[in-house]
Amino acid sequence: MPKVAAVDDYIKSKAPFAQEILKHLRAVIHHAAPELTETIKWRQPCFEHNGLVCALAAFKKHVSFSFFKGQLLNDSAAIFSPSDNSELAVVKFSSLAEIPERAILNNYIQQAIALNSDNKTRKKTSARKDKSALIVPNDLAEALAKNPSAQGVFTDFSYSKQKDYIEWLTSAKRATTRATRLATAIAWISEGKARNWKYENC
Repeated sequence: MPKVAAVDDYIKSKAPFAQEILKHLRAVIHHAAPELTETIKWRQPCFEHNGLVCALAAFKKHVSFSFFKGQLLNDSAAIFSPSDNSELAVVKFSSLAEIPERAILNNYIQQAIALNSDNKTRKKTSARKDKSALIVPNDLAEALAKNPSAQGVFTDFSYSKQKDYIEWLTSAKRATTRATRLATAIAWISEGKARNWKYENC
């Protein structure tokens, strides 16, 4: 895949430790899957093939290597950080020494590409089947009914965005946690924010 100048600029703008990690991971991605194309989305380098595959993002003390459908991958090397995200999975590196060998990362990248290709052929059938099973829990439905603004935004949300909120809410193990998540969800939805809006702005 050809390199994109915007990605070069992104890397140059980061701290020296992050530049080393970003350059290494970019090279790994290029070597593992030449068919991928790189671009900038949400102000970070992203890599695509039949849809988004993975992304890189530099922070103050680490670099994140994200897989957009990482929760569906076989994390055989146990590299992903714990997350309540229903799809995205992330591995974080603070130095080059922490990065696994290329063969391991290559396996994850190839898995992600294969998953995108498989999803592309089954997209319409899967979407219809899943959507019919989507049930809005009573507490969320009642809270939305009391907030017309949030109700309108939630209704206009895509199926996947609705599902993200529902799964986040129903995965709470304690009543207090669920109540807190519900209040947060209504506030975010009222502002037009998806459940994973923080990741979108990385």
